[in-house]
Amino acid sequence: MTEQAKAIVLAPQATVPHCVMAYGAVCGTPKLLLRLEAAAVVVLAVILYSRLGESFRWFALLFFTPDLSIAGYLAGRRTGAAIYNGAHSYIAPALMLGIAYLTNYHLGLSIALIWLAHIGLDRMLGFGLKYSTGFTDTHLGRIGGELQDNPRWGRG
Repeated sequence: MTEQAKAIVLAPQATVPHCVMAYGAVCGTPKLLLRLEAAAVVVLAVILYSRLGESFRWFALLFFTPDLSIAGYLAGRRTGAAIYNGAHSYIAPALMLGIAYLTNYHLGLSIALIWLAHIGLDRMLGFGLKYSTGFTDTHLGRIGGELQDNPRWGRG
């Protein structure tokens, strides 16, 4: 082994932040950036929705619809996390937005923008995608902080 290879192998490894080790969650500056990106999604979705000329009454009525996916937890933590994450990932509303735009489907545009705004607000507030270990375990950290261990929400 060359001296350069030995130096690489023996070099001290970068320290992994505690939140990543303990929970598999993002922390520090990357977490702040993800939350700022989410805030940008909320602002952009609301601006675009207002440009459509739709009523904000419908926006308010439909805004929390993705949270109905929490009912998936009635079937267990793994199923609940999968259903919740499906409703709280940017993938489906982004695809819906693209298809609605290409087909000039006004209602689809409105629903996709409301959905994106909801996800963005959740992420901005720290409610991330769920792990199957429990409702409070998210990719943005544990909801309620490290000390929360509430069996009502799937921990235990």
